[in-house]
Amino acid sequence: MFGIHAKGVYPIAPTPFTDDGEIDFASTDRMVDWYREIGATGMTILGIMGEAPKLDQAEALAFATRCIQRAQGLPVLVGVSAPGFAAMRSLARAVMDAGAAGVMIAPPPSLRTDDQIVGYYAQAVEAIGTDIPFCIQDYPLTLTVVMTPKVIQRIITDNPSCVMLKHEDWPGLEKISTLRRFEQEGTLRRVSILTGNGGLFLDFEMERGVDGAMTGYAFPEMLVDVVRLSAAGERDAAHDMFDAHLPLVRYEQQPGIGLAVRKYILKRRGVLASDAQRKPGAGISATAKGEIEYLLSRVARRDPRAGKLS
Repeated sequence: MFGIHAKGVYPIAPTPFTDDGEIDFASTDRMVDWYREIGATGMTILGIMGEAPKLDQAEALAFATRCIQRAQGLPVLVGVSAPGFAAMRSLARAVMDAGAAGVMIAPPPSLRTDDQIVGYYAQAVEAIGTDIPFCIQDYPLTLTVVMTPKVIQRIITDNPSCVMLKHEDWPGLEKISTLRRFEQEGTLRRVSILTGNGGLFLDFEMERGVDGAMTGYAFPEMLVDVVRLSAAGERDAAHDMFDAHLPLVRYEQQPGIGLAVRKYILKRRGVLASDAQRKPGAGISATAKGEIEYLLSRVARRDPRAGKLS
């Protein structure tokens, strides 16, 4: 299900590349199948960790179409952020025609004032069409655009086609509580809130009232488990599962090399044939790989899935 009642886990998918930098469609198929098998309720592609700016328009559409077709009904949310609205509209309309569930729009770093942010989303919706469901991406640590709860409230209220918030502020627990309080007070209509940051705060984000996760940790099964256990009221079990993975989650959150770490593990897990990033991209050293292997061995003591590597 995609929309205001969306729940569960929408993994942020990496874009698989071959060693020579071409899109690896065989790994793409395997990745999409894997997300479905582990219990993901949807998936998100062409996000920041999906190296979207490194794809041209034709490649982005080809990759999106392949994922949508392979997903066989699993909702696919597509990042369509672009420097200009012409490119955003073109990709948004094309992926929706291909069967996407909706699109995700991030604010450009140039926005500073509340009115600029609200105005930008109004213009983006006008450009892509009011018939396309969209998700706000709130990621100030990378995008440098700070959205207060009041700004998010205005965007959602002004744009009925807004059905989801990807909350990726840090610290952001109080923001979640404020938005849910707005709903309870009747000053904000209900939207789905899924959270990012590699799942780093998912344990308490669930308790603050989010609906699930939209992030790209290399063991999305953990995210699925934490969301399920939290929703069932099994607080200690949810935190125990989260705590077992926390050292690896933290390691993967290092700025600059996080994607390299994630792709390395996904290759070790047999999901990706190559851990290549399209240039420019940061690699990881032999020492870092040794640290990752050590962390994997420690996670495997509590979660056997971390010991099942190719």
